[in-house]
Amino acid sequence: MSSMTKTTIALVAAAVLAGCATDDPNRRAKTGAAIGAVAGAILGHQVDGKSGRYVGAALGALAGGGAGYYMDNQQKEFEQALLEEQRNKQLEIERLRDDTLKLSLDSEVSFDVDQSVIKPAFQPSLDKLADVLIKYDRTVVHVVGHTDSTGSDSHNQALSERRAQSVSRYLEQRGVPYQRLRYEGRGESEPRDSNATAAGRQLNRRVEVFVKPIVEGREQDAYDSPRYGT
Repeated sequence: MSSMTKTTIALVAAAVLAGCATDDPNRRAKTGAAIGAVAGAILGHQVDGKSGRYVGAALGALAGGGAGYYMDNQQKEFEQALLEEQRNKQLEIERLRDDTLKLSLDSEVSFDVDQSVIKPAFQPSLDKLADVLIKYDRTVVHVVGHTDSTGSDSHNQALSERRAQSVSRYLEQRGVPYQRLRYEGRGESEPRDSNATAAGRQLNRRVEVFVKPIVEGREQDAYDSPRYGT
C-alpha cells in the first residue's frame, strides 16, 4: 500500500471518528465498517460513478472491516432477489462465522431424480443468484453437491460432482467468471439429517453455494474448500 493511500485512509478514519457520537454504543462497529468500506474502494482503485461498482475489483481484495460490510450488502441483495425461493422453501441463505454466505439449493426443485441436468423451472432462480454474484465480484464461489445414502458410495459421489458441476457451469454461462468458481461433490458423507426417513433423505439431497470474501492478507482463505461441519 502506498504512503498516499495510507494517508487517505487515516484521514477517513479521523473524519469518521469525529462524526460519531462519543456515547454511541455502536461507535466502534460503525467506524470499522465505514473505514473498511472506504479502504476497500481505495484498494480496488476507485468507484465507477455510473454503476457504483469498484473499478478493477476482480483483481483486488477487501480490506479488514470492509469484508463484513461488503458481505452484509451482498446478503441483503441475495435475500431480496431470492425472496420467493425462500418463501417456497426452495433455497436457504445462511451467514457463517467468517462472513461466508451459504446458499442451500433444494435438489427436489433443481434436479430430477438421479439426474444432473438443471430443471428449466429452476433456471430463473439461478439467474438471480448469478446477477448478485456478478455485482459482488470480490468473492470466490464454491459449489458443493450432496446426496442421500440411497445407492452405492461411488454412484452418489459421481452424482454429487455432476450436479455441482452443472450449477457451476450454469453460473459461468450467466456471466460469473470461471476464475471465481470452484466445484466439488461430497456424495453422502455430510448428511444434514438421518437417511432413515424420506424427509431426512430429502434434506440430504442438496447443492450448496458458498460465497467467500477475498480479504487482503488472507486471499488464499477464499480459495480453500469450505469446511464448516454439518
